Order: sequence, then C-alpha cells, then structure tokens
Amino acid sequence: MSDSSELNRQIPTVPGADISRVPTLVIRPPRKWVPVDLKELWAYRELVTAFTLRDIKLRYKQTGLGIAWAVLQPLLTMVIFTVIFGGLAKIPSEGVPYPLFVLAALLPWMLFAEGLTRSTTSMITNANIMTKVYFPRLIMPLSSIISPLVDFGVSFVILLAMMVYFGFMPSITIVFLPLFLLLALATSLGVGLWLSALNVRYRDFQYTIPFLIQIWMFASPVVYASSLVPEQLRVYYGLNPMAGVIEGFRWTLLGTGAPGPMVLVSAGMVALLLISGMFYFRRMEQYYADIV
Repeated sequence: MSDSSELNRQIPTVPGADISRVPTLVIRPPRKWVPVDLKELWAYRELVTAFTLRDIKLRYKQTGLGIAWAVLQPLLTMVIFTVIFGGLAKIPSEGVPYPLFVLAALLPWMLFAEGLTRSTTSMITNANIMTKVYFPRLIMPLSSIISPLVDFGVSFVILLAMMVYFGFMPSITIVFLPLFLLLALATSLGVGLWLSALNVRYRDFQYTIPFLIQIWMFASPVVYASSLVPEQLRVYYGLNPMAGVIEGFRWTLLGTGAPGPMVLVSAGMVALLLISGMFYFRRMEQYYADIV
C-alpha cells in the first residue's frame, strides 16, 4: 500500500487547495456476526459463473482425452477396487454387485475430493486477480467446488447405464439424491474454506491434501459398507460426514440399508464444518491480499 505522501503526489492539485484535507477511503471486510453476505454474493453471481466456467475450461485445455477423463477415472478405479477388495478380499456388498456397489460410492467421493483439492489452492491460483480488484473472496472456493459437477454428471450417466445392465432400477428413494449431493458439496466447501484460508498463510497445506484425501477415503465406506462397523459404534462413525453421504447415495440409488441415525450425525458435522469454515474464512479475509 502506498504511503500518504505517495498518494498525495498522484492527486491533481489545485492552486490554493489544502491537499491534506482530501478524504481517504479505506476498504475493510464488514464486521458482522453473519459470516456470509448473501445479498453481496448474489450481486456477484455472474462472477461465480465466470470462475466456474474458467475452471472447467482449464481442466480440459490441451488434454488428449478431454471429457473422457470423467469416465475413465471412476471406471478404472472401480475395476481396481473390484479386483482387490471385491475379488481377493471378498468384502461383502449387501447383495449388490460389487462394481455397482463401489461405483455408487466413488461418484460422491470423487466430487468431494476434487472440490476439496481445487478449493484449497483457489486463493493462491487467483492471487493476481485478488490483489487488483475487490469481490467477495468466498467466490473462489465456492466456484472451485461447483466446477467438478460436470465430471459428476458425466460419471452419473455411466452409473445409470451400469444399473440398467445389472437390473437395478431406483425406487422412490431417489428423490432424496439431491439432498445427499448437496451434503457432499457442503462438506467439500466447509473443509475447503478452512484449508484455503490456512493455505494462504502456510503454503505447505496444499501438499498435505493428497495424503488427507487418501486416508479419509479408507476411513469412509467407499470399498466397504458401514454395516461392517459394529452397531454400537455406527453413530460415532457418522462423525465422518462423508460416511452419511456415501451410504445415502447407495440407499437412494441401489436400495441398500438406510443410513439411519448415522446420517443425522453426518449432517450435523457438515453444518459444523460449513459454519465454522465460513467464520474462519471471513476472519482471515482482511489479510489475504497482503499475505498472498
């Protein structure tokens, strides 16, 4: 920031005018109990769209396979997990063919993991824009968790095709699918807000994300069912928010056992992560332009 003498030299002077009385405009983030100004965020909705479209274009720019990666990544992962965990380890899949069982879990998991990875680095990758013009900083991690929905949509078509192949038709419970999709996005945003703010000050946080995602995946019911967890511990298992999301996806699409109280615990954890993440992100907002 320029000092006062530097600023004064940039202001056109008028003979006889007292330049020391020129008002100074200081922009600070609002100090409110509510961590998100929804009215301001809505006013910048076109910018959210612009950031989202830019992220999508950058992901597939100069790629040989393009959108095919959205198909290959979950399919190849499904094949590997089916061979190792379904074939060799003989992990039960609640009466559902194991490829279908694991793919129904991989879709929400990859949506969460990709959004978390992008949102963590969103403040650093947009540093040049952030230091030049004002806009709600929440837009950057928000657009980062929205852009992976394109991959999710393509992969979801493959899941539906596999359901037809294996003879699984979704029941009325599919009406709850958008709710669990929203929970997956909210989990990604809540954790992403914490890590994106921390990554601005401590850059090594971005290097811990692959390890965190790997550990988190095996702590979630991706390759196994939550029914393998002892019943007395199942509610506590819901403290992992993705446990309720994944089991909810399987229930709505494949008709497996309902998540029960576990999903309520997971939803509570999602709300806690999201609200606390917003407060911390807002608290750190005044330092972003100086640190980044």
